Amino acid sequence: MIILGTNSIKDTGFDVDNSLLFEGGGNFLFRTQSSGNRRTLTISFWVKRSKIDDRQSLNSSTVDGSNETFIWFDTDNTLFVKNSASGSTDFEIRTNRLFRDVSAWYHIVVAIDTTQGTASNRVKIYVNGVQETSFSTATYPSQNFDTRWNENNKKINIGREEYNAEFFNGYMCEHVMIDGQQLAPDQFGKFDSDSAIWKPIDVSGLTFGTNGFYLQFKESGTGTNASGMGADTSGNANHFTVNFQAIYQRIDTCTNNFATMNPLTNGSINYSEGNLKAVKASGDGTLRMWGSTLALSNGKFYWEIKNNASSTSNWYVGITDTDNAARDLANRYPGIDATSYGLRGSDGNKMNNDSGSSYGSSNSNNDIIMIALDLINYKIYFGKNGSWFNSGNPANGTNPAFTGLTSGLMYMPTFAATGGGGEGWFVNFGSPGYSISSGNTDGNGYGNFEYAVPSGYYSLNTKNLAEYG
Repeated sequence: MIILGTNSIKDTGFDVDNSLLFEGGGNFLFRTQSSGNRRTLTISFWVKRSKIDDRQSLNSSTVDGSNETFIWFDTDNTLFVKNSASGSTDFEIRTNRLFRDVSAWYHIVVAIDTTQGTASNRVKIYVNGVQETSFSTATYPSQNFDTRWNENNKKINIGREEYNAEFFNGYMCEHVMIDGQQLAPDQFGKFDSDSAIWKPIDVSGLTFGTNGFYLQFKESGTGTNASGMGADTSGNANHFTVNFQAIYQRIDTCTNNFATMNPLTNGSINYSEGNLKAVKASGDGTLRMWGSTLALSNGKFYWEIKNNASSTSNWYVGITDTDNAARDLANRYPGIDATSYGLRGSDGNKMNNDSGSSYGSSNSNNDIIMIALDLINYKIYFGKNGSWFNSGNPANGTNPAFTGLTSGLMYMPTFAATGGGGEGWFVNFGSPGYSISSGNTDGNGYGNFEYAVPSGYYSLNTKNLAEYG
């Protein structure tokens, strides 16, 4: 399955600078609530999933594993809102819609007012500005029902269910709770007038209520205060305790969506770090290829790949046109076709049409491979640790690895590995999954790279795609 660019707007008006990456059970936020309105409230947040097909808690308020209110993705990738007491269901609203796209950001609003006379008005779910109306289960709360949200001296958790160990795996930004109002999604976002894509708006002027909060994840500290990643910027100082390291604060957001690797292109790889780290399964000696979430047909783009393998057995990086990338990915690699181009790690050979020729040098663990793709002049360059192979100069257009790339095709960054497992990489399309010591951006000020981005080349994100792609 090939997933192309989404959320592509050059001028979003209101920009979101940071997200947090929730890496399964390792990352979550929580705070203890005071007494608030348990009948009327609104929760709004943006998420980009990294992993699908398992149960993941997005927001929950729990007493124990049998008494809780929560918003979850389930194992079948539906979204549901549920309240249980002593193990029995008080209400449950579950979508028929499936949420399996790992390339795009979803905006989710759950608006509750159990004082409403009409049952279906008591819990409303909106996704990307549109109300969900197709449900496999639609058991609404009784009138004036008290949820666990805003219950005095009870925890609210973001990214985890505390007792049954269901954790979110993906990116999240702009997490808001409104205590005391059931709001529509137009208080949190709007449709772009040109593209009709749903985008966020500034929510700082909303009335948040006693337990309300606004989490922008813009600070880098780990304390439960205004300098922490869980800082509440609503003015209420309802700061969250965080279980995050600084590396999990990211610049991949709902207003500038960065490429990652796409686990749907090859499920035989072990993905982590928000789909920015890939490792072959132990004992798997099959050559396997996988790709990115965003593909390119125009412009100039740059990315880096850090070797995370203990050996230099055959692995490949490069690009593959999306028609060929959609084929069976076993026993394939970038460079196997006439319209795919790659670099082989074991010897630094450049690869095209299943043939290699001398070009660069082999690499070792922690080496960083550089790739510059020019789809205006149809050239591609490879380098390592700050130097371009064969004295290449992407900015000047000289000494590329390949010229004459086929025009009119959509190219996807792709990766492949053989060996007996354990071979892997970190990829960096501009929002890295590993620590960067230098911090280089592209000409638009986007991205965070170890080495200088060649002049005229850009990181792989939706703002750059909207402008140059």
